[in-house]
Amino acid sequence: MGYIEDLRKIVGHRPLIFVGSVVVIVDEQGRLLLQQRRFPEGAWGIPGGLMELGESTEDVARRELFEETQLLVDELKLINVYSGPEHFVRAANGDEFFVVTTAYYAENTKGDLVVDQGESIQFNYFHPHELPENIVKSHREILDEFLLKHYSFLSTVN
Repeated sequence: MGYIEDLRKIVGHRPLIFVGSVVVIVDEQGRLLLQQRRFPEGAWGIPGGLMELGESTEDVARRELFEETQLLVDELKLINVYSGPEHFVRAANGDEFFVVTTAYYAENTKGDLVVDQGESIQFNYFHPHELPENIVKSHREILDEFLLKHYSFLSTVN
């Protein structure tokens, strides 16, 4: 059992603050790797997850990316840190939390992409102007900022 599950046993559904990291993976064609998630059902998002005790945000990013994709990255580049009232979540089971998310991007991966069937339906690479519509709201914000900073040739983002 992990830190979050242990903590929930103590506090129940009360609001908590969690720290997480995500990694925008960019392939050699400039496409972005997105994960179609099991939760929320069918929504697309960026690989990542929540911090365990003793981890740095970089550790979280690398661990979650590997757990979900079997891909490794060396260099992580910071996109931004996201927090505030708009990052409040009420899960289907009633758990409430605010998330502080550190978003990174990486351009070079090692390994072969393998889907963790427990968390993911599938992974696909998308060109920036062809992103799916059903993207997790907070991940859409991250992608929009990333694309604005790194793909300035795009006049509009989905």
